[in-house]
Amino acid sequence: MTTATLETSSLAQQLAGKHLTFVLGREHYGLPVLKVREIIRLCEITPVPQMPDYIKGVLNLRGKIIPVADLRVKFRLSRIENTDLTCIVVVQVTLPDNTKTMMGLIVDAVEEVVTLTAAEIEPTPDFGAALHADYILGMAKVKGSVKALLDIDRVVAAVHPDDLEFSK
Repeated sequence: MTTATLETSSLAQQLAGKHLTFVLGREHYGLPVLKVREIIRLCEITPVPQMPDYIKGVLNLRGKIIPVADLRVKFRLSRIENTDLTCIVVVQVTLPDNTKTMMGLIVDAVEEVVTLTAAEIEPTPDFGAALHADYILGMAKVKGSVKALLDIDRVVAAVHPDDLEFSK
């Protein structure tokens, strides 16, 4: 077994387990179910000034104020109208300074919780030097479709220069 194969096998073993799958546009994603705290209907979000466009504001979740990010906007997908299936996935993320915080993620629809085996997970393909896919841990083959497994900590922590008003 080569070193690359061993690393790939080890990564697949680490990623194996239960994942919540969801949809953004025509793309399917998954994140470890242990990161998910709850799924709630889309509700009123209080805007906060001077935030990047993907931060929709905050919501009061049983007395706790949590920020809400729109993953469609974060991933630079086209905007669509919300539907009855649009919801907020509340996740616990670890920020770059190692603090843990709750965050709401607006997604088009939640699909299901799937249990993935190492054999169903492949490494992220090389998209070329111009594209960074650091936030994708691997690709899962589920029921004939492919789902990108997200490193939600990196997704939340990643800031694009365009997101910072003062950098313009």
